[in-house]
Amino acid sequence: MTSTHNFHTSTTPDKRHVLLLNVDDIDAVQPDVKEQPTHPAHPAHSHKRLRFAEFSVLLSLIITTTIFEFWPRTRHDTSTGRDSLYSNGTHEFKKTVLMVSIDGLRADYLDRGLTPHLLDISREGVRAKNHWSLMTGLYAESHGIIANNFWDPVFRDTFHFDRVESAQNPSWWLGEPMWETAERAGIITANLMWSECSVINTGAQDNYALEKKLSNLLEWIDLPLEERPQLILGYEPSLDHAGHTTGPMSKAVNMSLAAIDLFARNLTQALGERNLTHIVDIIFVSDHGMADMSHPTWIYVDEIVGELWKGVTKMDGWPSMGLRFAPGTNVTDALERLCEYTLIHPDQFDVFTTESFPTDSGTSLVDLNAFNYGKMSGCTVEPVPERYHFSHNYRIAPMWIVPRIGYALTDRMGGEGGVPTGNHGYDNEDPLMRAIFVAHGPFSRGAKASVVARGEGNGTEEYVMPEFQNVEIYNLVMRLLSLDATDIATTNGTAGFWDMFVLPDV
Repeated sequence: MTSTHNFHTSTTPDKRHVLLLNVDDIDAVQPDVKEQPTHPAHPAHSHKRLRFAEFSVLLSLIITTTIFEFWPRTRHDTSTGRDSLYSNGTHEFKKTVLMVSIDGLRADYLDRGLTPHLLDISREGVRAKNHWSLMTGLYAESHGIIANNFWDPVFRDTFHFDRVESAQNPSWWLGEPMWETAERAGIITANLMWSECSVINTGAQDNYALEKKLSNLLEWIDLPLEERPQLILGYEPSLDHAGHTTGPMSKAVNMSLAAIDLFARNLTQALGERNLTHIVDIIFVSDHGMADMSHPTWIYVDEIVGELWKGVTKMDGWPSMGLRFAPGTNVTDALERLCEYTLIHPDQFDVFTTESFPTDSGTSLVDLNAFNYGKMSGCTVEPVPERYHFSHNYRIAPMWIVPRIGYALTDRMGGEGGVPTGNHGYDNEDPLMRAIFVAHGPFSRGAKASVVARGEGNGTEEYVMPEFQNVEIYNLVMRLLSLDATDIATTNGTAGFWDMFVLPDV
């Protein structure tokens, strides 16, 4: 029988993680993780509730840092696939994947000299520069969560990421997350504050000490074989909160990095003490980077569009802006005005058009033929670039304005308030938006062995993979759990992407 382990608990504001303290009290922020040689297991009875991570318009993240290690794997019996058992010398284990999402860990944060343990882990393993996209292997246009807040013209309702009625309604969420795939295959899974589980755990953004999270993760590892989960998911939001609240260059971000680094070190060390480094694959991922927005330049879109602004019926997303218009509005004229503005101010924002799907009444919101995708008063309007994978879904508004980093979109009614000091959701090719992927464990064996086979290294030094999209991670986790193509969901991942990195017995 398949089971799922989850931790949920309600937390009062005064018990929230110290890294979420007010900016003015920044000197009081201290990392809450200590160097610990061992972590004994204790039955877990605490519970935790967590809203899902913020979604941005450009959800297809590029991973730009990846690392693998070279460990032998000792097989205990002759069975194959997901039934194989491996020994740590005292207990039997099945293939296990432990994936921790560190929200908001920008790729170049690892260059600050504040994460020596995470870098050590990556040197022993593999690194690459890179959450529904990550968990389902689908781009936003496929999984349907296209922004934090957006209008669905078929449901005739608005999705709000921070409201229970949206987050716990499965009809909003398309695709199949990896824990659901694993459970269908009879694999036990466990979730520690992973944002989108069940379908989504919502409510105020709660979190608790990394030390406690570490203990919870290891309690699952220490369960008896018949109860032990093979897929363990953990989530840590403190770095993202620090980045939003005080900016990516702040003391709070640096102290959060130091705390997370010790957490990664203690988790890896604890598995080493249990002689599990040849059995358990640890994957550290992040979902996006972070850009400084402490002094944004404001763009009043309503002033650019003029009297046509009164025809705007819906504004989706943030920091980008998706626009829907009332029937009869001269959308072509509105688009032309925005496009002409970009000729004068080419570094402020881009304006794109998307596919337009009928509403539930069968009438088109916008006649895309009028957009022409061509010349208008010397201005060229382009469709959303294919690399965004953000066009082919009726939930995506017909027109999107995507600001450049440093600029913020608004109108006179919205004003200039509410912008975080740090933000994400910009062009995913910008280095400030890059995320990370660090792998440690038997998966690294195949990666480094393939490097040796190709004559590109000796298998002992750090290996940094080429960049890849985070939609590829779903298929990797499924493969590490020995699930074949008939067991898993259809994704936007690349067929055979991991073939060159994974040995046949991994």
